[in-house]
Amino acid sequence: MADPRSRHPPAPAATPAATPARTAAPTAAPTAAPTSSSARDEAIQTGPTPHPSALPPQHLAGSGAESALEPPPRYRAEHYRGSGKLEGMVALITGADSGIGRAVAVLFAREGADVCIVYHRSHDDARETALHVEAEGRRCVLMAGDVRDPDFCELAVRGCVTELGRLDVLVNNAAYQRHADSLLEIDREQLALTFQTNIDGYLQMARAALPHLKRGACIINTGSSTGLRGNPRLLDYATSKGAIHAFAKSLALNLLPQGIRVNAVAPGPVWTPLNPADLSAEQVAEFGRHSDMKRPAQPEELSPAYVFLASPVCASYITGLVLPVTGSVGAI
Repeated sequence: MADPRSRHPPAPAATPAATPARTAAPTAAPTAAPTSSSARDEAIQTGPTPHPSALPPQHLAGSGAESALEPPPRYRAEHYRGSGKLEGMVALITGADSGIGRAVAVLFAREGADVCIVYHRSHDDARETALHVEAEGRRCVLMAGDVRDPDFCELAVRGCVTELGRLDVLVNNAAYQRHADSLLEIDREQLALTFQTNIDGYLQMARAALPHLKRGACIINTGSSTGLRGNPRLLDYATSKGAIHAFAKSLALNLLPQGIRVNAVAPGPVWTPLNPADLSAEQVAEFGRHSDMKRPAQPEELSPAYVFLASPVCASYITGLVLPVTGSVGAI
């Protein structure tokens, strides 16, 4: 098997500059609460930077490249200031070439962690993530392979520990989904791919990581709001995400005597390549509008939750939690 490691991903002539945060034009203070239906349908903005709500129709071929999305997902979190919450630690993140995984890698590095990025085959996206990790002053290792393969999971963990010296945080984040209108449309091949990626891959990565995790280490699994509420067109995916939540709670109970915490984050709709690679262009234009905030999250709105759960100074008394970050009320 070819060695998938890349210690020094090829760099462009200059380190990518952070994209300036978009600012909204100042408006007069409202004199009354909006009452029109159009006002009620407007996306809700509560952070320091307005995030996109109107998405142009688009569809990505295959698993999708993050660089092909319009508008580009926001993952740099320019307003987030690191304070050493993960200083001296090493994190392995699966599915970190793009989306939530990329945003988590950037913030983990900003908080002082070296990062091992495990990804399938989107090499350009992975190298872009590595550049941003290194721009934060931290080391980064790339490991390409399939989390469905137990041998690769072992290889990835060994490579991480060999190159970076230790392993403190495992983030299971790789995922596969495909919409279907009926259970009858989901064939055995899709079922196998969904469950082998979304739950078996998590189990195998945790098995590989456990011998290297010491007291104070943690595992964070990426679940989903579909695993909390269900989804009529993501039957197998939602079921696998519910299994991830149960796995996090069960493993938390199992590992607590060893001082290892296990938690999960359950995102709602997030602007990543996952859905534009699966939905029609017209459906993508409506993506996230069903949330109470009337828009999808940007990856940088999810990543601080992973920092919180990973940091011993923030979450030392938290284990077995499924943390909803859904943009809606009553997620559980």
